[in-house]
Amino acid sequence: MPPTSEPPTGADDDSLVRQTRHGPVATVTLDAPHNRNALSRQVLDELFAALQELQADPEVRLVVLTGAGSVFCSGVDMQERLHPPARAAGATLPEVLSSLVALPQPVVARVNGHVRGGGMGLVAAADLAVAPATASFAFSEVRVGVAPAVIAVPVLAHMDRRAFARYALTGDVFRAPEAAEAGLLTLAVDDIEAMDAWIAAITASVLRSSPGAVSATKGLPGLVADHSWDDALASAESLSDGLFRSPSGIEGMSAFLEKRDPSWAMGWPPG
Repeated sequence: MPPTSEPPTGADDDSLVRQTRHGPVATVTLDAPHNRNALSRQVLDELFAALQELQADPEVRLVVLTGAGSVFCSGVDMQERLHPPARAAGATLPEVLSSLVALPQPVVARVNGHVRGGGMGLVAAADLAVAPATASFAFSEVRVGVAPAVIAVPVLAHMDRRAFARYALTGDVFRAPEAAEAGLLTLAVDDIEAMDAWIAAITASVLRSSPGAVSATKGLPGLVADHSWDDALASAESLSDGLFRSPSGIEGMSAFLEKRDPSWAMGWPPG
């Protein structure tokens, strides 16, 4: 998503996570390129706070998560793990990952560069993820004596288990095309320009859809995974019936039959 001219919200000069708005689209940027956007305590705290703010904002209809510089996220801040700061711990990586999944808005991971360790969890927790072919990925934990335990939860919801084993057991580096083939990415593209064009197209489609219906659709994988076959069908039927009867559903069906745009449809880019 190209930078917006609107000022960052909830940020100051010392912030390591910045949020910008372009109409109904919020871009959240990990802005610690000096540290390869590592998941320090400050980054986790600020990222969690930004996600909590977005969850409560009905004006935001799509969230783009990206990084500053040539790295998307290098994973845990190992210097901090070895020498923890004196201040009390704040937000945790599990809380951040859960917040990403819980957002009512679709989240697009704009993977601007290389991804390692905990950054893989951020990519997997997004609903959609796109990266240029030059971006590289690695479950680097085994190379430093630990395991990709926390991030395995969102990663294994998307990634082929054999591919996960191949890369997580070895720590080997792989590229965006392999990440897309394994299910970690939605798409690998040629370059940054193609990535932003794809995100713009996704944005245009999302903004023509009902926010409530999009939010309900985002929750379907969890609904199916958390129930037996019969219970999932019963829950899905109840959800579907409620949406058909909702003001959003009535407006959408009326607009279709009347051959007009529904009230929520927005053009993109604006203007």
